[in-house]
Amino acid sequence: MKKKQITGLLIAGLLFAAIGVISVFTNAAADKLMDKLSGELLGSDMTFLPPEEDYIAVVDVKGTISQQTSTSILTDQGSSYQHDTTMEYIDELMDDDNNKGILLYVDSPGGAVYESEELYNKLMEYKKETKRPIYTYMAHYAASGGYMASVASDKIYANQNTVTGSIGVIMSGYDLTGLYKKLGIRYVSITSGKNKDSSRLTKEQQEIYQSQVDECYETFVSKVAKGRKMSEKQVKKLADGRTYTATQAKKNGLIDEIRSYDDMKNEMSKKLKTDEFYEPESKVSLLSELFAKANALVPKSEAQVLKETADDCESGGLMYYAEGLQ
Repeated sequence: MKKKQITGLLIAGLLFAAIGVISVFTNAAADKLMDKLSGELLGSDMTFLPPEEDYIAVVDVKGTISQQTSTSILTDQGSSYQHDTTMEYIDELMDDDNNKGILLYVDSPGGAVYESEELYNKLMEYKKETKRPIYTYMAHYAASGGYMASVASDKIYANQNTVTGSIGVIMSGYDLTGLYKKLGIRYVSITSGKNKDSSRLTKEQQEIYQSQVDECYETFVSKVAKGRKMSEKQVKKLADGRTYTATQAKKNGLIDEIRSYDDMKNEMSKKLKTDEFYEPESKVSLLSELFAKANALVPKSEAQVLKETADDCESGGLMYYAEGLQ
């Protein structure tokens, strides 16, 4: 093949790619305009456009319950929990008379104390303001913060293979002083007080942090006791941080029924006299999918994996989070 032909093909390929990218941006802009004209645009490109008839709203709590990150067309966040979007969605449901209840679909190991409690409080506000019921369905996990959200509901269903419970609080981090010493790195800090730097935990600092964990634990226990109509003493017998199978959870009063998702929906439909279920659609652009797939193909270094693990689970903050076996 001649040099001119090769050059021509390369130019044609670049032009094709450029036109494709411009088309994606144009379509995304048009979609957003139509969304604003036809329905309420929630965060993370989700549109609230409910049926014009009685319906049950599906509210997903999937993945780690944490602060919502800024959205980007280069990032696909459709499969993870979006906190601010979920709060807005529930607010919209409270104002919609056609909504007859919430099906809370939980598949989460829990997450940050702040967002977990905020989600619980928003669900309780929904029930108080609307007098409508909330039913929870537990999928793979509904543990710790995921369980806290669940106890806001009137009835809890679980799959036979659900893992739930883990009622408790964790605050964790890494002590890297030994590694620093081995690598010849000296950590230096200048503080205004003896408890400002916790890189080397003293007994006093451990007691300070333990008091914070204990306070959050008592809050968690009180919410479970209220939601499950149990005494706090009964809850504390179960709330040592352990997880439970669905069978164990039902035996201990932590859930109500073990059912398939379809069976649960059928029972809820009969109770609320509507078989219409609704959840807002999340729009993911073609460009987002392409970048997400490309990113997945790039291998991560051990340092990246360690840093992401530390950021996600060992942040040093208070967490209602269920840690699995490593």
